[in-house]
Amino acid sequence: MPSDGAYTETDARPEAGLGPEPEAGIEPEREQPELDPETAARRDAALAQIRSFGDPVLRTRARPIERFDDALRQEVARMGALMDDALGVGLAATQLGVVHRLLVYRVQQQAPLGALINPEVEWTGRETESMEEGCLSLPGVLVEVDRPIHVRIRALDEFGEPIVIEASGLEARVIQHEIDHLDGVLILDRTSREQRKEAMRTLREAQQAA
Repeated sequence: MPSDGAYTETDARPEAGLGPEPEAGIEPEREQPELDPETAARRDAALAQIRSFGDPVLRTRARPIERFDDALRQEVARMGALMDDALGVGLAATQLGVVHRLLVYRVQQQAPLGALINPEVEWTGRETESMEEGCLSLPGVLVEVDRPIHVRIRALDEFGEPIVIEASGLEARVIQHEIDHLDGVLILDRTSREQRKEAMRTLREAQQAA
């Protein structure tokens, strides 16, 4: 089922009164309001720590986590802080060069940070939706990706306790996007040949301009 919206990992969710209103990821594309200098500086610093297209770690399948300790919980907190500073809604450990099966996300501004460790897709609904997706690791790229609207995910939390997440809409899309990262899969692998070629052109031009 087509949609006229777009999801990017960089959909903004700043606190009320401190920056632009969140885009929520499902509204039509529009020009991003200018960020205040402090927010922009934090965002730039966070994005500088995220691996970009061409880094081999983005094509690496992450390893299951077996140890649940304070170091892991600190990793979760660090990833959450980086995601927030980047004005993102999702982040996978491999995007930071860490080959752990760990992702964090926060779709709604006031929601608690979600952390899924060793996540596995247990079930997907039959109904799918096509939407433009972007990625922190693929700056400037937006491609159409078709995904199930409803999913059930089985995972562990940061204390090693089993959890089951039943998600729909944007939350389901964000989680599926980040699980793809943990499997070494990018949105380029899930779009049409034509859009993939255009995305590669965009990435090459950005690398040449850098």
